[in-house]
This record gives sequence, C-alpha cells and structure tokens, in this order.
Amino acid sequence: MYEAFVPKEIFLTKGIGRHKEKLASFEEALRDAKIASFNLVPVSSIFPPGCKTVPISKGLQELHPGQILHCVISRNTSNEYRRLISASVGLAIPKEGKKTHGYISEHHSFGETDKQAGDYAEDLAALMLSTTLGIEFDNNTTWDQKEEIWKMSGKIVRTTNITQSAICVEGLWTTVVAAAVFVK
Repeated sequence: MYEAFVPKEIFLTKGIGRHKEKLASFEEALRDAKIASFNLVPVSSIFPPGCKTVPISKGLQELHPGQILHCVISRNTSNEYRRLISASVGLAIPKEGKKTHGYISEHHSFGETDKQAGDYAEDLAALMLSTTLGIEFDNNTTWDQKEEIWKMSGKIVRTTNITQSAICVEGLWTTVVAAAVFVK
C-alpha cells in the first residue's frame, strides 16, 4: 500500500542575491538561503499536523545535494535602482497542532520593509487558518480586532514569519527569497 509523504519537520530560511544576470541573482539568493544545492518543488500552503519547526542547521543535516525538496517559497526580483523589494513566508499553527493542519502563506511585494511584509504574511496565514477553524469576522475588521478575536478563540497558538527585503543597486538584478522547507 502507498504510504503518503507527510513531513514531520520544516525549517525557515531566507536569502538575497545580486548579479548582472537575473537568473544568477536568483541562484545567489538560494545560496545565501543555503538551499541552492537542492531541487526545489514549490507546494501550496498547508502546515502538516504534528510537524515541527526546526533550526535551519538541524534541517540541513538531514539533506543531501541534489535531493528533491518540497517548499513554500516566495521570491521577488528587480533591477530598478533603489527599488525596495521583499519576500516573506508566514506561518500559523493551530492549538490542536497534532490533529489539525496549519497554514503557510507566501507574500512578495515592492516598497515594504521586513516588518511590513512579514506582518502581512503572518496575518495572511492566520487569516487562512482562522477561516478553517470557524473563526469569523467582518471584512472591515481591523488587524488589532482580528488579533484579539484569534487570541480569544484560543484556537491559534502561534504565528511567525521569515522575511527578506533589499534595496536594488545600480546595474544589478536583486533577488530576495524566503522559504519554508519540508525536511522529512
């Protein structure tokens, strides 16, 4: 019988790359994030039940160059001088994390700082999770009101993000990446 691959560990990573060639700047960003030696397969937004977040150093010990890695990845690229770019991955884990899945969101933007992009990605993951947990609110609800509703519900235990932003320099492509990488 076929046994489904449900990851048990995940790590978060980020990187920045600059190069005169667009593709090479992406490669440099993956190198900075320490995931350039793997075959990356982008997947959608589910944080598996029972999955644990581990430090990148522990996650990398489990991997081998050339290995196929599933990941939720956000990337942004520009060569527009002084343009601020960002890439972020947000994570929302439910209180019943061993039984219920969480959410991972990816967000990439222009003109947002690490904090702005990271907060947005984290909020987006929490929003997606809250709707599956039956936590409802009006579309006009402010972030502070949403956060209070989530806290009061007791259903969302933790949110976090990893974000990379950069300002483009003259004559070079700049790429930023943020990723949630499934280990095993």
